Amino acid sequence: MMNEYKSLPVQYLTGTVQISKPASPNSVTSDSPASEVMTDLRKLHAAVIAPNITMEVANNYMMHRGVRTLLVMNDDNSLAGIITATDILGEKPMRFIQERGVKHSEILVRDMMTLLEDLEAIPLEEVMHARVGNIVASLREADRLHALVIDHDASGLPKICGIFSWTQIEKQLGTVIPHNNVAKSFAEIESTLIAS
Repeated sequence: MMNEYKSLPVQYLTGTVQISKPASPNSVTSDSPASEVMTDLRKLHAAVIAPNITMEVANNYMMHRGVRTLLVMNDDNSLAGIITATDILGEKPMRFIQERGVKHSEILVRDMMTLLEDLEAIPLEEVMHARVGNIVASLREADRLHALVIDHDASGLPKICGIFSWTQIEKQLGTVIPHNNVAKSFAEIESTLIAS
């Protein structure tokens, strides 16, 4: 089976040989292509969790993976929603405990997540022509710390193919971006909407 492949030519190493290094993650500016700050789910596995997992397990998983957002997946592998570190660590769980009379350890991901119907996504074709500054402006305008990127598979079905994260962009820019009172999470946006 493998014998139709030819071996590749080699060369012997002599003299001074350097080793490639990836470009510094901080070598991004507001004018860099937006794709440079996108977590590309076509290249990296998304951090996902099921809706019926406890919030505490979700929080530990986030810390273990070094992420602040988990995509919440249904049994059929379709997107149910999104949960962020702020949803878990903010005021939302306390309000839920008061309203429902449950223990902190009984709160599930589904209780804290932002549902699919309440999420927006930026089309990948827009991202391909955008700059980092456009993404920051979009997050700021939407009062969000994360944005999903959507594309379509070969059969035309929508697929989340990327995520933008405010903290990731700050890290790559090497600077703190003023928030303009960005709501800290989807949860706080919801409570603002409910309160008004």
